Parts: sequence; structure tokens; C-alpha cells
Amino acid sequence: MSHPVDIHVGQRLKALRKLRQLSQTDLGKELGLSFQQVQKYESGSNRISASRLFEVGQFLNVAPEYFFEGINSKNEAPETTPADDAIAMALSYIGDQETRDKILSFIESLPESKSRASV
Repeated sequence: MSHPVDIHVGQRLKALRKLRQLSQTDLGKELGLSFQQVQKYESGSNRISASRLFEVGQFLNVAPEYFFEGINSKNEAPETTPADDAIAMALSYIGDQETRDKILSFIESLPESKSRASV
């Protein structure tokens, strides 16, 4: 059985890979892995070592701690919805960084917003 933290890290990896419009094969080739290994990382069935997580973060342009954001105090992975992915994808299509930053600031200013993390 997979540990909740490994599942969370895998979900964050999968979401970021999709956001960057990369296939599992693309990511695997960049890291010298098979797409099956990337699948195992994303499902949480295989743990990602610290050094590998660092390499993944460098390739995807995020700090390693990105993969741990959102883990609650009980180490349960938060659920994401297709709407969450759609919002992230739509935001990624906005080319002007200043506009993206303003939209993110607006979202973070909402009373319902629980996350202050930015990608």
C-alpha cells in the first residue's frame, strides 16, 4: 500500500507534467526513465528519491518543496477536480506574466482561498 505522501507527490508531479503539456514518455526521456517508471511515481506506487525529485523540479522549473505543498497535518493528499486542472491550464495559456500574477493575486485574496502557493 502506498504512503499518502508518496501519492500526494505523485499527484503533484502528474498535474505539473500535464500543465507543461508533457507526456510521461517526454518526462521519462528527459530524466533517463521509462514511461512506466513515471507512471509508478505519479500513482505513488514507487517513491521518488530526493535526488530524483530535485532533478524533476529543475526540469519542470519548480523547487522540490512544490511537490509537498498542500499536504495537511494528517498527511492526507487533498483531492483535486477536473475544474482545478482546467483553471491551471487556462492560466498557463496567458502569456503575459503580469496578467497571470494579477489573476493569482485575485484568487489568493478571496476569503475562500486556503492556498497561498504559486507555481
